[in-house]
Amino acid sequence: MNIKDTFIASLVPIFLGFGFVIAKPAFESFPPILLMGIRFMFAASILIWWFPIPWGYLKKIFIASFIANTLQYSITYSGLDLIDASAAVLIVQTEVPFGVIFAYFMLKEKPTIRALVGIGIAFIGVYVLTGSPSLDGKFIGIGLTILGSAIWALGQVIVKPLSKEINPLALVAWLALFSGPILIFISAILDGNTIGYLSNAKFDHWVIAIYIGFIMQPITYGCFYYVLKNNPLYKVLPIVTMGIPPTGLLAAIFLLGENPTQELYTGGALIIVGVILIVFTKNKNNEVKK
Repeated sequence: MNIKDTFIASLVPIFLGFGFVIAKPAFESFPPILLMGIRFMFAASILIWWFPIPWGYLKKIFIASFIANTLQYSITYSGLDLIDASAAVLIVQTEVPFGVIFAYFMLKEKPTIRALVGIGIAFIGVYVLTGSPSLDGKFIGIGLTILGSAIWALGQVIVKPLSKEINPLALVAWLALFSGPILIFISAILDGNTIGYLSNAKFDHWVIAIYIGFIMQPITYGCFYYVLKNNPLYKVLPIVTMGIPPTGLLAAIFLLGENPTQELYTGGALIIVGVILIVFTKNKNNEVKK
C-alpha cells in the first residue's frame, strides 16, 4: 500500500472510533436500528444527486447493502446498546480476523502462518475481555457485537469487487439509499412509535445523528472504498481498524465517563496484538498486481 492510500485509510478509524462511541448516548432518543436508518438516509440524501444510477449493478448493490449495512449495523449497534462502548469498540476489532477468514474463502487471499497466529490471539483476547465484571450477564450484547463484526467483514468482501467498478462515494450513496428505508421500516416493526421517537428526540441526539449521517458515513466509507479499490482486503482492514481502539476508548472514557476494567484492558491488548500480527504480515501472493 502506497503512502497516499495509507494516509487516507488512517483517517477512517478516527471518524469511526469517535462516531461509534458517541452513537450510544443517542440511543436514549432513537432505538439503534432507527438511528442507523436515519444515518443512511442522511448520507444518501446528500450524495445520490451527484452520481448517475448504476443500472447494471443495482442487484449487486442491493445484496451488498443488505449484508454490509442493513443486517450488520442493526446487529452491531443493537449489541452496542447492551454493553459499554469501551468494550464494544474493542470487540469490533474482530472484524480484522473475520475479514482475513472471509477473504481467504471468497477472494482466495491466502493468509500467512503469522496472520493465523494473530487471528488466534485476537479471539483469545475476546475470551479474556468477556470476563470483565462490566460485561457480566451481557452475553447477548457481546454475541451481537461479535456477530455484527463477522457480518461486516463478510460485507466488505462482497463490496470489494463493486469498489473496483463504481466510484467510491457513489457506492456509499447507493448502499445507503437501499439500506436506510429498510432499517427504518424494520425499526417501525420491532420498536414501533417511529414518529414519536423522531418528534421527541433531544437536540444533542439529533446532532449526533447528523454527525454520523452527514459527516462520518460519507467521509469514512468514501475513503475506505477508495483504498479498498486498489489494495487487498487483508491490508486495508487492519489499518482501518487499528486506530479505532485508542480513539474509541478515549471517547468512551472522557465523553461517556466509562471506567474500563483490567480484564477489558488485558483482553483488548491481546486483540490488538493479534491485529498487529495481521497488519505486518507480508504475503507476495496477496499483493495487488499493478
